[in-house]
Amino acid sequence: ARLVDAFEAERRRIERDLHDGAQQRLVAVATSLGLALLDLPPGPAADQVAHAHRQSRLALTELRELIHGIHPQVLTQHGLAAAVQDAADRSPIPVDLTLDLTGRLPGPAEATGYFIVCEALANIARHSEADRAWIIAGHRDGTLLLEIGDDGVGGADPAGGSGLIGLSDRLAVIGGALTLSSPPGGPTLLKVELPCPNPVVSASSSPKTAP
Repeated sequence: ARLVDAFEAERRRIERDLHDGAQQRLVAVATSLGLALLDLPPGPAADQVAHAHRQSRLALTELRELIHGIHPQVLTQHGLAAAVQDAADRSPIPVDLTLDLTGRLPGPAEATGYFIVCEALANIARHSEADRAWIIAGHRDGTLLLEIGDDGVGGADPAGGSGLIGLSDRLAVIGGALTLSSPPGGPTLLKVELPCPNPVVSASSSPKTAP
């Protein structure tokens, strides 16, 4: 458990250093190139600066995606419900949400829940051929409950390199459990139970449901 906590702290440190350091420098470079482009007459030099400007913006987008994958700011600042909403919004597969999470959970529980959701959505996008997915999240009697499903082709196998074995191992360290049902033809259903204390309820917290 101490190793898991140390790993999570290191993830946050890397995310913070990239967000506050490298990303800000890259924003400054892209801005400078954009301003330089405005002052250059049409010609080979302007074309080269324009190319560099496009590349810097692409690099900035890739860096933001990397930072988001390490530990997103929305999870740190607003908690699991907001982070799951953000992950669903970013999914190429439409995701229906039913989130009954009305406060902040302990950091390890929020981080574990978020990365399980992200891994599951990534697997759905890559392998399921689904038209829709859904996420149900709630907290009952000191347990965080997650259900992630899709209407795809099924046949998901944790032994096939999907990353689910790693998630199961991570859950086991903190007393959680993961079960997978994915018969051929679907649907695929991933259920997670993660022990964690009752959430700290804030005034701005409220259950969120998306049709």
